[in-house]
Amino acid sequence: MAKNTRQEARKRRHARVRKNVSGTTDRPRLNVYRGVTEIYAQVINDLDGNTLVSASTIDKELRATAEGKTKTEQARMVGLAIAERAKAVGISKVVFDRGGFRYIGRVKALADAAREGGLDF
Repeated sequence: MAKNTRQEARKRRHARVRKNVSGTTDRPRLNVYRGVTEIYAQVINDLDGNTLVSASTIDKELRATAEGKTKTEQARMVGLAIAERAKAVGISKVVFDRGGFRYIGRVKALADAAREGGLDF
């Protein structure tokens, strides 16, 4: 039997979360992926299989301002950006999908900033 890696464990946790969390047209899913150096957020309608808006630390608009900031500060910027972009498309309510990551640090900073930006979850 193979030893479980951290990535496999995260994927199992994410599958457990996704059993209960699904994005609809009325309330799409705010998905977060936290890489080693970057953080990504997407608002997804699972019924149609469409990504409605996205933001990440590799966006051209955010990359310039993110330089020299801590990863937590960058996560806050991504949270504010995703909220701003979602509001521009008419989305105000979402369900939060932490992607199998613990709700601390960068994931929490992104979520708090998205709430601060006007998203309701």
